[in-house]
Amino acid sequence: MRRVLLFDIDGTLVSAAGAGRRALERALAEHLGASRALAPGETWLAGMKLDGMTDRGIVREALVALGLAFDEGLCARVLDAYVAHLRQEIHAPGYRVLPGVDALLPRLAAAGAVLGLCTGNLAAGARVKLARGGLDRHFGFEPPGVYGFADDAEAREEIVAAALRRASLHLGRRVRPEEAMVIGDTPRDVSAARACGIPVLAVATGRFTAAELSACGAAHAVASLEAPEVPELLLGGRAAASRRNCAERS
Repeated sequence: MRRVLLFDIDGTLVSAAGAGRRALERALAEHLGASRALAPGETWLAGMKLDGMTDRGIVREALVALGLAFDEGLCARVLDAYVAHLRQEIHAPGYRVLPGVDALLPRLAAAGAVLGLCTGNLAAGARVKLARGGLDRHFGFEPPGVYGFADDAEAREEIVAAALRRASLHLGRRVRPEEAMVIGDTPRDVSAARACGIPVLAVATGRFTAAELSACGAAHAVASLEAPEVPELLLGGRAAASRRNCAERS
């Protein structure tokens, strides 16, 4: 059995230092500025906590908060502008790959795990965020890659389901939910994965503590992907077996 590992991006693999929020603010201003003037100090996303939300969901809630009707065409235009602005904002200071990620991903791939993405980002935005840190090379963004993006759906649980379907196509057989694991940093990651029957390794590298994520139903919660137990948790005991074999040979 090849373990299917579905990674969130923001707060899990990288910290984009607010690049996504700034890019979306610019996109909303570009497309809504003529229809609504903001008060001094007001922002388009004022009061919104974006952790774990999908890009489409953020635009929907922003429009509702502004008293505007949701429109598919407008949403698409805002998101296209968002990706264009993100390509600039991602190079601002503060971006970083989170602890343990650079060493962990090639180790998991070498152990035979299938690495995939399960994120509220659009595919184009996900690629921008990962490419900034050189992580895009570990993942597929087109068939036969394993991924679920905001392009697939607005609801996060549907994105998880899309990633699981692509894992089945990738491996040429039905992948059962228990063969996969979602790795994320928010309660929304946890609830969406659990809705699909997939266990979660939660990481406290976003805004939520390990205790808070455990309370939401994560199967495991760690401070970061640098924690020594992470490979074993993700590989389902293969790491432990490998260590035993090495010990026996020595």
